[in-house]
Amino acid sequence: MILRKEFFRRPKNELERSSRIYKVPSPDVPGEMCVLCPSCKKPLLTGELNANANVCPECGYYFRMNARQRIHFIADENTFIELNSNLLSKNPLNFPNYPEKIKHARLESAEKEAVVTGTAEIGGFPCALFVMEARFMMGSMGTVVGEKITRIFEYATEHSLPVVGYIVSGGARMQEGILSLMQMAKTSGAVKRHSDAGNLYIAVLTDPTTGGVTASFGMEADIILAEPNALIGFAGPRVIEQTMRQKLPAGFQRAEFLLEKGFVDMISERKEQKKQITTLLSLHKEVSG
Repeated sequence: MILRKEFFRRPKNELERSSRIYKVPSPDVPGEMCVLCPSCKKPLLTGELNANANVCPECGYYFRMNARQRIHFIADENTFIELNSNLLSKNPLNFPNYPEKIKHARLESAEKEAVVTGTAEIGGFPCALFVMEARFMMGSMGTVVGEKITRIFEYATEHSLPVVGYIVSGGARMQEGILSLMQMAKTSGAVKRHSDAGNLYIAVLTDPTTGGVTASFGMEADIILAEPNALIGFAGPRVIEQTMRQKLPAGFQRAEFLLEKGFVDMISERKEQKKQITTLLSLHKEVSG
C-alpha cells in the first residue's frame, strides 16, 4: 500500500476545515474579575467577594485582605492619615539577597513595608491605627516594622488615643537576626507605656498570627479579637508535634481553640468588626471621660 503525502498535509483554507467538529468556545472571564475559593472551589466574581468583606458567600471561607483593603473596610471614609511612611528597610547584617527580596516585596504588595500606620476615625471615634501587610514578606517584623509600631503607640500615648491594630505575621524577620528580635522588647515597652497612661489597645488577630509578633504586641492588647479559624501561635503546629512527639488536639492554635483556653476575648466575624470596635471605643470613651 502506498501512502500519499497529501493525506497528512494541513488544510489550506476554511472550506477544508468544515468537516471537522469544533466545540463552542466558552466566554472568557479575565482573571482579575474572578477568583476560585480555596475551600469550596466555587468561582466567585471579585466584585461580589469585595461586597461581602472578602468572605466567600458560599462556604464562609475568609480570604486574606491587604492593608489598604483593611483600612478602607474599618476606617471611616476619608479619615485615615498615614504616618511614618518614609521609613524603609536596609540590610544591616549584609544578608545575601535581602535587598532583592525587599524590592520584590514592595512590587508584590505595593507597600514600602509590612505595616501601614496612621490615625483614623472608626464609627466617629478618633484612634491610632496600624494594619499589617501579609504580601510583604508574610508580614514579618524587622527593624522598620518594629519602629513604625513603636512610633504609633508613642503618638497615641502623647495624644491620648486608643490604638486599633490588625495583625498578620509569620514572625520575626530572619534576615535581620537579633535586630529583628529586639523589636519584641521595643514594641512591648511602647504598649506598656500606652497602657499605663490609661489608653485602650484593641488587637484583631487574623490568619496567620505567629512567631515573635504573637509573643509581643500581638497578645498584649486590652481586648483581643480574632477572625474565625485564624492560626494563632508562637511556633507552628508541625514544629510542636515534632518537638513533643505527640499528636496535637483537633483545631489546635486556631482562634476557636484559643477562645476556649482564654487567650482571646472574642471571635469576630469580619462583617461585624467595625460595629464591635465602634462599641468598644465608645465604652472606653465613656469610662475615660
